[in-house]
Amino acid sequence: TNGLLARKMMTTDLFLGLDFSTQQLKVDCVDDNLKLTHEFCINFDKHLPEFKTRGGVNDSYGDGVTYTAPTLMWVKALDILFQEMRSESFPFHRVAAISGCGQQHGSVYWNKRAGGVLSNLSPQETLASQLKDCFSIPESPIWMDSSTTAQCRALEQACGGAMEVATRTGSRAYERFTGNQIAKIYQKSRSSYDETERISLVSSFGASLLIGGYAPIDYSDGSGMNLLDIESKDWWQEALDACATDLRTKLGAPVPSNTVVGNISSYYTERYGFNASCKVVAFTGDNPASLAGMRLKRGDIAISLGTSDTLFLWIDHARPQLMGHVFINPVDKDAFMALLCYKNGSGPRERVRRDVGCESWEEFIQLLDKTEPGNGGNIGIYFLEREITPFAVGVHLFDPSMNSVETFPLHVSARAVLEGQLMAKYIHAQKLGFEMPGSASGSGSSSSPSSSRVLVTGGASKNQKILQMIADVFNCNVFTLKDTPNSASLGGAYRARDSIRGVDHSPSSSGDEPGEGSSYTHAASPNSQLHTQVYLPLMQKYSTLEQRIANE
Repeated sequence: TNGLLARKMMTTDLFLGLDFSTQQLKVDCVDDNLKLTHEFCINFDKHLPEFKTRGGVNDSYGDGVTYTAPTLMWVKALDILFQEMRSESFPFHRVAAISGCGQQHGSVYWNKRAGGVLSNLSPQETLASQLKDCFSIPESPIWMDSSTTAQCRALEQACGGAMEVATRTGSRAYERFTGNQIAKIYQKSRSSYDETERISLVSSFGASLLIGGYAPIDYSDGSGMNLLDIESKDWWQEALDACATDLRTKLGAPVPSNTVVGNISSYYTERYGFNASCKVVAFTGDNPASLAGMRLKRGDIAISLGTSDTLFLWIDHARPQLMGHVFINPVDKDAFMALLCYKNGSGPRERVRRDVGCESWEEFIQLLDKTEPGNGGNIGIYFLEREITPFAVGVHLFDPSMNSVETFPLHVSARAVLEGQLMAKYIHAQKLGFEMPGSASGSGSSSSPSSSRVLVTGGASKNQKILQMIADVFNCNVFTLKDTPNSASLGGAYRARDSIRGVDHSPSSSGDEPGEGSSYTHAASPNSQLHTQVYLPLMQKYSTLEQRIANE
C-alpha cells in the first residue's frame, strides 16, 4: 500500500504525447497513473487551408509517386494546438514531461540560420513567423513518396545487395526510407542540400521545436532510414557514403528512445505557461510509439487498421527479411520490433464498400453474413496503390481453382477484401519468423488457440465482425484498446512519464491482460477449427497467388 500511496501523491503531474501524423497534429494527456485526462487535435486540411493539402499531403506533382507536406504547416499547427488548449484552460504548468512521435520516414531540412533562430524564439511572435525562412527544402518528403527507386537500387548496389542492407539496417532499401530521400535531394537539389545544417525526421523535428534547438534522432525511428546499423546502434558509414557527403554531421548522433533531450524552450513557458523544468523526451516514429501506446508484451502482435494498415510486434532477435522491417524497440533498446506496412489499408475497404453500393459500414458488414468464412475459396487481392508488401499493383480476383476472374458477386467482394488483407498479414508475419506459440504454424496440426494475443487499434477496430475474422485467421484471442483508438499519441504520453519516472516497462510475460496503463477489452476468441480447416489451406493458396502477382 505504501507504493500505492506514493503513486496517489504524484498525480498532480501531467504528461503529454504529441503525434505529428499525416492528416493531423494530435495530443493526448495522461496523469501519473497513465489515465487519459485530455485530448486535442488540429486537422491540417481544415485548420490550415492556406497550405492547400489533401489529407495533410501535397500531391500536386501529378506523377503519382511524389508526395510531400509543407514543413511550415506542421510548425504552424503546433501554435494553433497550444492556443486551442489554452482557450480551454489546459493546466500547462502541471506538465512534467512531453514526448511524442511523427509519421515515419518523413524528413525536415533545417538551413544554416535555423539553429540560431530556434535558440532565440520570441514568445511575442508565432513559431511560423520566426521559422518561415529556416528550411532549405520547404516541402518535406513523406512516407507516401515512392519516387526514389533509382536511389534504392544504387544504395543496395553500393552496400553489398538488398539482403545485406536489410541485415544491417533492418530493411532492404525502400523508396520512402529517409536515406533514399536524402540521396535524391543530394542528386537533384545539391545547392539546397549544401545549405542544410541539420536533417531531422518528423519526430526529432517535433522535439526540436519544443526544446528550441536540434533534437537528436532516436534509435527506433532512426531504424526507418536505411542508414542506422540496428545491432551497433550507430550510423552505417557505407550507407551514409552511398547517399550523400557529410551526412553524419547533418544527422547528428542517434540516441536511445527514452533519452531526455532537453527542457522545454522559454518560448512555451512565457507564451503558454509551461513549467521551465518540463522535460522533453526524444520523439520517435508513429509505429514505434504505437507499440509503446499499446503496452505490447513479448509474443504479442498489434494490428493498426487505418489509411495504411500496419502489423507490429515485439521480438528479441532481429531476423530481417527482404519484406517487412525490423526496428530497434522504442521501450527496450536491447530488443527489436518488427513491422509490416501496407499502403492499401482503408482505401480498398472503402472502395469495395462503395462499389457494392453500401452507404454505411454497418450495411457493408451485414453483407458478410451472406458468405461463409473462407468465401467458398474465392480470393481477392486489392492493391489500388502500388503496394510495398509485396511490390505490386492492381486488383486481382481468383476463383476457387486459382483462375483469374474479372469480377465477384457483391457479397463475395465484401468478404474477399477483408479476408485477403488479413491473410496477407498472417502469412508475412510468419515469414519474418514470428513464432505463434501453440498455433498450427508451430506444430503443423494444433487446433488450440495460440497463446499470442492480437491487439487491434485504428478506425476499423470498432467493428466486431472484423475482430472475429482477425481472431479466426490468426488463431489468437483479440483485444482492442478501449481508451482511444489513437495509440501513437498515447504512446508518447506513456513514454514521457516512463522516462521521467524511470519505470521499468518491459512487459511481464504473465497474465492475460496487457500491461499497466492500457485499457484493453477482450473482443473475440478464435474458432481454432476454422483456422486449421479453412484458413490455413486458403492461406497457402493466397501465398502462391501473391507470389505470382509480385513476379509479373
